[in-house]
Amino acid sequence: MWQELEPDECQDVTVDGYTIKTYSFGEGDEVVLCLNGGPGLPCDYLRDSHSCLKLEGYRVVAYDQLDTGFSDRPDDDSLWTIERYVAEAETVRQTLGLGKVHLVGQSWGGWMAIDYALTHPEALKSLILENTVADIPHLVSELHRLRAALGSETVAMMQRHEAEGTLDHPEYQAAITLLNYRHVCRLSDWPAPVQRSLNDWNMGPYMAIQGPNEFLYTGNLKDWNRVPDLHKITAPVLITTGQHDELTPACALRMKEQMPQAELHVFPNSSHMPFFEEPHAFFPVLLDFLVRNSSKD
Repeated sequence: MWQELEPDECQDVTVDGYTIKTYSFGEGDEVVLCLNGGPGLPCDYLRDSHSCLKLEGYRVVAYDQLDTGFSDRPDDDSLWTIERYVAEAETVRQTLGLGKVHLVGQSWGGWMAIDYALTHPEALKSLILENTVADIPHLVSELHRLRAALGSETVAMMQRHEAEGTLDHPEYQAAITLLNYRHVCRLSDWPAPVQRSLNDWNMGPYMAIQGPNEFLYTGNLKDWNRVPDLHKITAPVLITTGQHDELTPACALRMKEQMPQAELHVFPNSSHMPFFEEPHAFFPVLLDFLVRNSSKD
């Protein structure tokens, strides 16, 4: 279902003196605000995959987070915290006059969305958590399981390079590439919006917040765990994940069990991007949820 559409409006929003580039598709009172993953990725891959919701009558808004895409890049590591990025999302919502939104958070954007929902519950019509987690230490244990499937010899090689700091070694990078094709996107050819985001990846915030790759967490959120607070999120919640997702179905279930109005859908032939890997299955689920939770103010 996804198709690349041109934004109907691009607008600059000032956040703490910095310029954030926003993109809007469609119009109307039912607003889908997208928080993309990374950290450090421009929003292309999530913006362009979800902009098709415009054709169903929704206004879709996305933006390049600070230090990504066409937003300002002050390159100040003191700004690379989840608290500041959550505040940035709220400034975007208020400045654009979006009112109450359907908040989509994918991957790292889902961590932001969880913190946003706990900080600004009054701003939500619904919460869509795509391919994300609420407990990083639990995720790390799941990543160890996925890495183990490569075999003990490969795991030992990876651990040696991680200990020695030689993560750019070709054999280590080969293992990461295999894991990416198994657990990030299982398509042989990754879609153009994904490639555009990856080609403009700012590794500064990524390293500071998460770590050097998708399967090694060393950043300032390595101990982040909001599971004890999830019961406070009373808005309707849709959780989506892929059977082969790096942020695994076990992580998704851990979230669902704690939120009173959460529903969970696992896409059997997808990993981290079911909106690209199984769009024919993904978008009917998303649209059904949005329709059921629209116009309920």
